[in-house]
Amino acid sequence: MPRPLGRPRTTDLREVVNALLYIATTGCQWRMLPKDFPPCSTVQRYFYEWRALGLWAHINHHLVMEARELEGREASPTAGVIDSQSVKTTESGGIRGYDAGKKTKGRKRHIIVDTLGLMVGLMVHSADIQDRDGAPDLLKSIRHRWPWLLHVFADGGYSGDKLKRRLKKIGRFTVEIIKRSDKAKGFEVPPRHWVVERTFAWLGRCRGLARDVEKSIASAEAWVMIAHIRLMTRRLARYCYY
Repeated sequence: MPRPLGRPRTTDLREVVNALLYIATTGCQWRMLPKDFPPCSTVQRYFYEWRALGLWAHINHHLVMEARELEGREASPTAGVIDSQSVKTTESGGIRGYDAGKKTKGRKRHIIVDTLGLMVGLMVHSADIQDRDGAPDLLKSIRHRWPWLLHVFADGGYSGDKLKRRLKKIGRFTVEIIKRSDKAKGFEVPPRHWVVERTFAWLGRCRGLARDVEKSIASAEAWVMIAHIRLMTRRLARYCYY
């Protein structure tokens, strides 16, 4: 809504959103924004304002519910798949760490998706935090937003009694570890777990996520949300077309 004081707004907010989607898709700098969009300072100001309001997570929440209903599912999921992705950071600074397993210095994008691959939870943290240590905070952040999501599929990185003890303090979450079959030879797609890997691949189509160029964690999370909103709007547009 427009502010009650000051000059009437002349900026088209639809164009501001289009500019943010363009930056996420191409990975261009603020000042490299084409002249077809509003001034980069205006787009940047709205980005930080909407980030502070938590608007991107709110929009993503409603889009996920609508997409699930169009798929014939309940609006709120009951099961999810959790995983993380380590990405390198730049010289911009901010929180970072070294992931010895992936041999990557930077941050982790820790997400949880429903069984359709739609992102329902996100947390960005230092890459030196192990998956089993970062999972409780991520699950705690979605406890009220998705109250029926209580069963979580995960890979071997989330096994152990330490995670189970911490989850008991948060809620009634149950974690099912998906392990690779001992009889498998060569590459094998793990059941359930491939869903979250596909979501990372979908998000990777946005070049702005190739590296984490943001100094603040809040901005890093906002760009992942914008990338997923871009994915959701295109998915919903296909339903309207057909």
